[in-house]
Amino acid sequence: MKLLLKKKVLVPVLIGVVFFTTTAFKKDFFEIAKQIEIFTTLFKELNMNYVDDTNPGDLMDTAIKSMLSDLDPYTNFMNEQDVEAARINNTGDYTGIGAKIKTLLDKLIVIEPYKDYPADKAGLKAGDEIIQIGNIQVSNYNDNAGDLLKGTPGSDVEITYKRQGKTATTRIKRAEVEIKAVPHFSMINSNTGYIVLSQFSRKAYVETNYALRDLKAQGAEKMILDLRGNPGGLVNEAIKIVNLFVPKNELVATTKSKVKKYNRTYITKNEPIDANMPLVVLIDGSSASASEIVSGALQDLDRAVIVGSRSFGKGLVQRPKPLTYGTQVKITISRYFTPSGRCIQSLDYWNRNEKGEAVRVKQENYNAFKTKNGRQVFDGGGIFPDEIIGAPKNSTITKAIVDSDLIFDFATQYYYNHTYDDINSLSLSANDFKNFKDYLITHNFSFETETEKALKKAFETSKKEELNDNISKDYNTLITNLNTSKTLVIDENKDFLLSLLTEDIVKRYVYREGLYEYYKIHDPAIKKSMEILAKPTSYQSYLE
Repeated sequence: MKLLLKKKVLVPVLIGVVFFTTTAFKKDFFEIAKQIEIFTTLFKELNMNYVDDTNPGDLMDTAIKSMLSDLDPYTNFMNEQDVEAARINNTGDYTGIGAKIKTLLDKLIVIEPYKDYPADKAGLKAGDEIIQIGNIQVSNYNDNAGDLLKGTPGSDVEITYKRQGKTATTRIKRAEVEIKAVPHFSMINSNTGYIVLSQFSRKAYVETNYALRDLKAQGAEKMILDLRGNPGGLVNEAIKIVNLFVPKNELVATTKSKVKKYNRTYITKNEPIDANMPLVVLIDGSSASASEIVSGALQDLDRAVIVGSRSFGKGLVQRPKPLTYGTQVKITISRYFTPSGRCIQSLDYWNRNEKGEAVRVKQENYNAFKTKNGRQVFDGGGIFPDEIIGAPKNSTITKAIVDSDLIFDFATQYYYNHTYDDINSLSLSANDFKNFKDYLITHNFSFETETEKALKKAFETSKKEELNDNISKDYNTLITNLNTSKTLVIDENKDFLLSLLTEDIVKRYVYREGLYEYYKIHDPAIKKSMEILAKPTSYQSYLE
């Protein structure tokens, strides 16, 4: 099969990537044809003559990914497994064990079991390390071991896992798993509703519509829509959700592309459920794409007060294009703009710095726009809240801590060392934060700043030039001071880091459903939203 792929399949696949009819392609026909011919000739000679055996599939995968890496991170080649994962993300349905799983080199980590689904019923908990599935050792499996957890509904799978140093085995019966776009909605008080929208799948509008109607029937006269952590999804769902709160024939977003057919104007098509209900929208640094269409449109139309921290800043629109053999390429086709005309894309992937990194638009280069009521808003870096709550003071170091998984690991340890009769009484203390900082040290958390890298490079150069004897003491002092500064930065972000720890810990006890009930009592952004909604004059002052 590999020989067949080498000689007959891979070249047509590449041609399939490129040969789509656009104006740009017609103009560059000769250049594209020339480059394809060069590539196919090189590919054939390489596979026929290289000193060792080659894997054509691996070579092609590397070639495609290297080509796309020069563009933006959202233009991606998708193999058959990736296409299926995208389908699940868009529909919210799949067959499996009902848990969020993270794949590591030699094991699978249970990140979050979904309440009352198979993994939960079988007793799996967040932090469990799956080391064997059936008779297959995860560490010896060359493909994505997570796929072994999928299967037909009703089929069994035996799992061996480690928890707190002990090994156990359980049998799980697979089932149809529905991932809700709206995992929670409820009343906060007698007249204020709360809707959490976690993704813009094909069910987003239907579930949000149902939640809004249900809460109004319960007496909701004000509403909080929580888009924090929502990475986006389907644009059409975002438009319809905006339409729940704004009248028919309102401009929500436009997209602009070099290909004329991708230039779109999105306008509300239906009568709203409630165009006057006071509305607060919660966003954070993980609210992206479709979340920014919703929050940006509602801000520009002066229909909602935006509370939280600056959103991610993804103003690029992708479209999947089918290729041969069940594969796809997802291509960035356009940029989207809010009703006021601003594009909130924060990173410039087409004008990179000397290190090849996409640069963030500088604040002095932001452009001002006007909302419907004449308020000033800006482009160049996500949606800026009308009321800022919970933003990290140094996102570089806090992101490094989050990416290290040490918050997750600390929460696992905390769960097994503490019991609660009522999780709503949980309030992490200064001593808990000290324990977390000690945990970072004992688990070798390290973060090298750009300043350290530059100093280290300069010091290495001084060694070569035999100048280091005079500056080594100063260098060591600078490094010591930098490490002290990093510790201070962690302290400055105490509230933000404690909120992340609290979120992970609460989920261990009462699942995600219980987390939203905890938020309603303790979350600073919700508390501020309630303050804003409690006084009509205060609410209106944000919109004028």
